[in-house]
Amino acid sequence: MSTEKQEVRAVNEPSRSWGWLMALGIFFVLLGAIGLSMVVGLTLASMLFLGILLIIAGCSQIVDVFKSKHWRAVIWHAFIAVLYIVGGGLVIYDPLLASSLITLMLATVLIVIGLSRFIMASTLKGSSAFILILAGIIAIALGVMIIMQWPISGLWVIGLFIAVELMVDGWAYIFLAIAMRRSR
Repeated sequence: MSTEKQEVRAVNEPSRSWGWLMALGIFFVLLGAIGLSMVVGLTLASMLFLGILLIIAGCSQIVDVFKSKHWRAVIWHAFIAVLYIVGGGLVIYDPLLASSLITLMLATVLIVIGLSRFIMASTLKGSSAFILILAGIIAIALGVMIIMQWPISGLWVIGLFIAVELMVDGWAYIFLAIAMRRSR
């Protein structure tokens, strides 16, 4: 089968189920809207989920430690497993502190990304440089705004980002479903 036929089939197959994609998009938008109405709760829920995932990862590594006793790095593997479990336990024990620290790291990363975009823009000319400078300004502004409201921003930033992400994904699915339906 030629590559062209595979591409056509790959593009056409999803058009049969545009309705499911539309429903998923609407569902995501609704979840995001609900999340926007309770960003603190969403932040705390995501921290508890993170803590549980870290504990599960640590326990999985402990199982692997017992399966690979003769591995030279087994001590380090066990140490990392314990770190996962302790870290997960701490996140569950104090999800507010965890969300506050993660929010501070996120703000710092946004500022570094913004500065990196300025450096990248200095190597370009024209509209590409302008777009990178604009993106850098936005990233730095977001990072600074989060830091200026820290530690309180730790209560809502993660939940807000999750809710907005759900809404953006939902709208993307809705528009994709509309385009797929039109292409039928």
